[in-house]
Parts: sequence; C-alpha cells; structure tokens
Amino acid sequence: MESVQLVTLVNSTVIPICLFLIMMGMGMTLMVNDFKRVVKFPKAVGIGLTNQLILLPVIGFILANIMPLRPEYAVGVMLLVLCPGGTTSNLFTFLAKGDVALSVTMTAIASVITVFTIPLVLSFSLVYFMGSGSEFQLPIAKTMVSLFVITLLPISIGMLIKRFAPRVADSSQVLVSRFGVTFLTFLVVFLSYVQRDIIVDAIINTGPVSLLLNVITMALGYYTSKWFGLGLTQRTSITMEVGLQNSTLSIFMALTLLSNYDMSMTPAIYTLIMFLTAGIMVRVFSTKFRREETAALAV
Repeated sequence: MESVQLVTLVNSTVIPICLFLIMMGMGMTLMVNDFKRVVKFPKAVGIGLTNQLILLPVIGFILANIMPLRPEYAVGVMLLVLCPGGTTSNLFTFLAKGDVALSVTMTAIASVITVFTIPLVLSFSLVYFMGSGSEFQLPIAKTMVSLFVITLLPISIGMLIKRFAPRVADSSQVLVSRFGVTFLTFLVVFLSYVQRDIIVDAIINTGPVSLLLNVITMALGYYTSKWFGLGLTQRTSITMEVGLQNSTLSIFMALTLLSNYDMSMTPAIYTLIMFLTAGIMVRVFSTKFRREETAALAV
C-alpha cells in the first residue's frame, strides 16, 4: 500500500513540480531578444525548427509504424518526438562548444509552438495506434491548458526573474541544468523500479527504435545544417537540439495526462541512449573545434 501511495505522490506531485522548476529555470536563460533572433538569423533557426517540429515527428511516426512495437510503445515514440528540446539539449550544446544562444532560442520557440501541436498530433496518434475504441482519450483543450501551465507559465516566470533579478537568474543556470539532468535520471530509475517486471521486455522492444530515432535525427540535423552552409557551432546546436528531447515532459504526459506507465518506457529508454550518444557527440564536436582552431592558427 505504501509503494502505491509513493507512486501516486511521484506522479501527481513530484513530477509536475520538478518539471515546473526545470521549465522556470530554462526561462531564466531567456530574454525577449532571444525570440528576435528568428529575424536576425532566420536560416539557422528555420533549419533547426524544421528538423525539430516537422522532420522529427515524421521520422518517429515512420519508425513507430515499421518497427514491431506494442501500441503503447508506439505512442511512447510519438510522445517523445512531439516534445521540444529542453535544458538537457542546452547543456550538452554548451559542453560541445555549440551556439548556446541558438539552442536556447530553438527550445523556447518550440516550447511555445508545441503547446498547440502536441495535443492535436497526440490525439491522432492515440486513435491511430490504440484504436478508435480505446480507453485512452485526450481532451485537446484541457491538454493545451495543462501544457501551458507546466511549460509556458514557468518559462514566463523565469523570464521575469531574468529581467528583474538577472544576478539570481545567472547564478541559477548551472544549478538548474544539473537538476534537470539529475531529475531525469531519477525518473528513469523510478520507472525501471515501478516497471521492473517488464523492464527487460521494454529494453528489447524499444531499444532498437530509440537508437535508430536518435542516430537518424542527429545525422539529419547535422547534415541539413551543413548542406545549407551553417557554421560548425550552429551545426552542433541543431544536432543536439534535434537529438536530445525533453524526456521529462514526455514522461509527465504519459504518467499524468494518460496515466499509462507502458507509454513512458520509450522516453525512458531513449533517455539512456541520448545521454550516451550526446556524450560521444560532445567528444566528436570538441575534436572538430580543436582541428578548426589548429588550422586557423596554421594559416
């Protein structure tokens, strides 16, 4: 009975509060001028958002169809690809020496747009993968309100803190990024414990699709940026932004809005894979930057 109460507490209180704090922390990295960057650097932002908001969901939908997945795991893929990037993508962009300002801008704009796109596409995905007679129904208007409260509201509060208390915001940025990664790790461990009876099955079934999704989207982000002539720092940002999703938000929707643990397993497994590949990409991009700096000095 105590374990049931603990699970209920985590789902109903801990996850929403922590996600609220994480999104508020992201807001503390933002200023109004960040949104103006769309006008100043339309090509970079446009390529990044096209990858994030259009190509990523399309690839996820294709993989969810062609891979042998249970309907719940397929919905989990869609939960993942519909979410914007988060503080994790911003952190790894910084570690990889990418354009952090571009990463933050893409995350912010995508966070606004996905409040409206997630409920619509997710509602379609539930009917498509679970069947029209499924018990899982998603009230679109209510979901939009929930996403606004858990994403845009805390981002707005964070931006106000950045505006009126910039020292507090600046001193909190590293702490918030670390908290986001730590809490996401806690979520994966928590889900592994709660779903310990099916965790091996979940890894076997969702591991391949998660790896394919991550590698394909990162490669697409990098090469589309390269084909359109973007510099290495911008290519790095877009690669990280497309490959590192807001898994915390995905898991929140699975557990809180849909009340289904199975749907949360794909984002959880994807989290483990994206941390691994992101670490590899940090090493790869750091090496590329050193080579460029060496070449520039030689000239």
